[in-house]
Amino acid sequence: MTVRLGLLGAGRIGKVHAGAIAANAGATLVAVADAFPEAAKALAAATGAEVREADAIMDAGDIDAVLITTPTDLHASMIEQAARAGKAIFCEKPVDLDVARVKECLAVVAAEKALLMVGFNRRFDPNFIEVRRQIDVGAIGKVEMVSITSRDPGPPPADYIRRSGGLFRDMTIHDFDMARFLLGEEPVSVFASASVLVDPEIGKLGDFDSASVVLTTKSGRIAQISNSRRASYGYDQRIEVHGSKGLVSADNLRATNVEIANRDGYRREPLLNFFMTPATPSGEDGWKALVLADAALQSVKEKRAIAVSI
Repeated sequence: MTVRLGLLGAGRIGKVHAGAIAANAGATLVAVADAFPEAAKALAAATGAEVREADAIMDAGDIDAVLITTPTDLHASMIEQAARAGKAIFCEKPVDLDVARVKECLAVVAAEKALLMVGFNRRFDPNFIEVRRQIDVGAIGKVEMVSITSRDPGPPPADYIRRSGGLFRDMTIHDFDMARFLLGEEPVSVFASASVLVDPEIGKLGDFDSASVVLTTKSGRIAQISNSRRASYGYDQRIEVHGSKGLVSADNLRATNVEIANRDGYRREPLLNFFMTPATPSGEDGWKALVLADAALQSVKEKRAIAVSI
């Protein structure tokens, strides 16, 4: 069976998804829509898809599912429209920047019995999957502490920062989801500290570029997250889970694992510059990660731990 897809949004991430669809023999990109007609035309021409209006994609009988890669402020309404149209839905994170609006949207999805998946891609990183599997089979005993390092090669442009919702809702939100994925219990407390250490312009826009967050569960399990918008050495994504019987960790991906040793020391391949892996967590996971993001921002502002219930 071939899944017939409609793509809503032909920007950077939309192009990535279009490429993934083209590489999958079980999927075909039927149509593309974008607020900028030229962007839609260019992507459609590159993939063999048609250019259609967003409403036409939602109502089309020859489209089974939609991918929503538009600006964030359109996500919730498009999810609701697609759910009512009987489409399966993939949406880039976040569903919305407002927790209450996300809950409204999820209520519509539930009422329509629609399938919604949110773009937390790291759950589908093969290394992180293996870490979770080792936890599940009891290789490290009872989880006690999770450490997540997440640093991008460089900050995004100012225009992106303005509409991103801020560091916690845009970047750390992936790590909140990963912490929940590995802890095995929901966090009940969030404590965060954040600074502007990379780019003063980010601070002028009211955001942060560096942060540390501590999540605590009811039983006392701890997850600590380290974020930066800049890693001069490449895309830095590492996790470590400490348990009662041992430790499991996943290191960064490199082009190769070759290591050279000589009298000058040891040398390995540099880290990859960035990532792209497919992912499909639920809308509920998107909502819970946003709740944690909001709590982290509140923690920074009020300089105290924030109780959460998710």
